[in-house]
Amino acid sequence: MPQRSSRDSFTDFLLHFSSVKIWNNGLLVAAPMGQGIYMKREHQDWESLPGGLPEGVHVNRLNVERGRLFACTNLGLFEFDEQVDSWRDTGLALSSFHVKATAGTLWAATQYGLWAAQTAKGWLKIACSTQFVYDFLHIPEYLILALEDGIKVYDRLTGGWMNFGMQQAVIGLAMYQGHFLGITEKGALLCSNQKGSFEQIRFPHLFLFSLVTKGQEVYACTDRGLYRISKIGGRITLLSVRLGCPVTDIDCSADMLYMATLFQGIQRISI
Repeated sequence: MPQRSSRDSFTDFLLHFSSVKIWNNGLLVAAPMGQGIYMKREHQDWESLPGGLPEGVHVNRLNVERGRLFACTNLGLFEFDEQVDSWRDTGLALSSFHVKATAGTLWAATQYGLWAAQTAKGWLKIACSTQFVYDFLHIPEYLILALEDGIKVYDRLTGGWMNFGMQQAVIGLAMYQGHFLGITEKGALLCSNQKGSFEQIRFPHLFLFSLVTKGQEVYACTDRGLYRISKIGGRITLLSVRLGCPVTDIDCSADMLYMATLFQGIQRISI
């Protein structure tokens, strides 16, 4: 059975959160750094969801894909099984950073490349098996990988790879109004310049943690708050949504946006 927490408000649950997701008709699921996974139903307390996860696990990211809840961890990829009320090992025993369901297939970014789940054969290695893949975009024209040393793009038309070395890790990707965007491990924003390369955009006194795509919008989670990606005068820029605390991840419903923060628990704002 889930273990009930002694605190029941969003702001009083003051742990360092790495990820937050809305799942299963409004259930809030959050991952405090190094503290497992918790859930919260509206007007109820936080509950721990430790069942099925190995001891000492660290959650890198929570993902909800086609109604399925996944935990990308340092000890593998896990899926929550509602029938037994526990986490289930997916069979991918690699440190995982992102999982997405695309074109009828489940894809996972791991410490040993990009993998795809095949029902009959289990998991299959797809690309870059000797490199950390932190994120990926799977679109009709391209497969874009965020790697430990830059970005790698597979052109489906030519069948060839293009390499964009950054001399630093790229830990997140998004697409906005025809531009490929990336986040580097040093907190800078990368933007494709539509000339066959990427330019690095630095915002003074701002460190970017991640990019989150919600519908047509792309949000930047930073050490000073939450921003929305925008385009002004043909250039990519940031517009503030909520300032004041470091935000690591977000998710939103039709009328509410939830933010995972480092020092102020799970915050919510009306949208």
